[in-house]
Amino acid sequence: MKKVNSLFDVIGPVMIGPSSSHTAGAAKLAKIAGAFADGCIEHAEFHLHGSFRETYRGHGTDRALVAGILGLDPHDTTLRTSFELADERGLSYEFIPADLGLVHPNTVRFVLRTKDGKTSDITGSSIGGGEVLITDVNGFAVSFSGNYSTLITRHRDVEGVVAAVAGILAENSVNIATLNLSRTHKGREASMIIETDGCVSDDVLDRIRALPAMLSLMNIEPVKAGDIDV
Repeated sequence: MKKVNSLFDVIGPVMIGPSSSHTAGAAKLAKIAGAFADGCIEHAEFHLHGSFRETYRGHGTDRALVAGILGLDPHDTTLRTSFELADERGLSYEFIPADLGLVHPNTVRFVLRTKDGKTSDITGSSIGGGEVLITDVNGFAVSFSGNYSTLITRHRDVEGVVAAVAGILAENSVNIATLNLSRTHKGREASMIIETDGCVSDDVLDRIRALPAMLSLMNIEPVKAGDIDV
């Protein structure tokens, strides 16, 4: 007989709405996407693909996406009032039907504009059970879940950067769970997505930012879909 360790094994994530993919997963995706915006978000475009495009109103996906951009957790009961909260905070938004190609049917492309005019472009999918996968960040192909502390670098594509970052983490007892590297063109810009088993301190982040080839560094804390352990 299979051992049941928590209610999550039986009922899945706690969520507001009829579907973990369309509510908990959507809110989690949006919260992660919002973390990429460098500043206060004033406008959000949600380009909806596949089943998201067809059913986002009936399944509450629209409210979940707005809630995530506002920083609400997927299990937050105020998710139901996210439109009203967005009005209060001055966030405008639009839902745009889209064909994003050969991707998961529950996929969203987020185009986020901050008050100082900066734009972020993130694509991700809700893959079931409140789990998500981020696949593109500002033109870089990536692959991460948001379940771990995640470092995202943008650096010059030169020798030794990967080794230098990994060395700093190792010196500070931070274990790398996954590492994905991508680049625009050889010798130009590259990006690393590093998921770690523990949180990374500000001192360690500052050491990585100080590397000569480093252009920018973002640290995203894990976003939980709202599971309950008993």
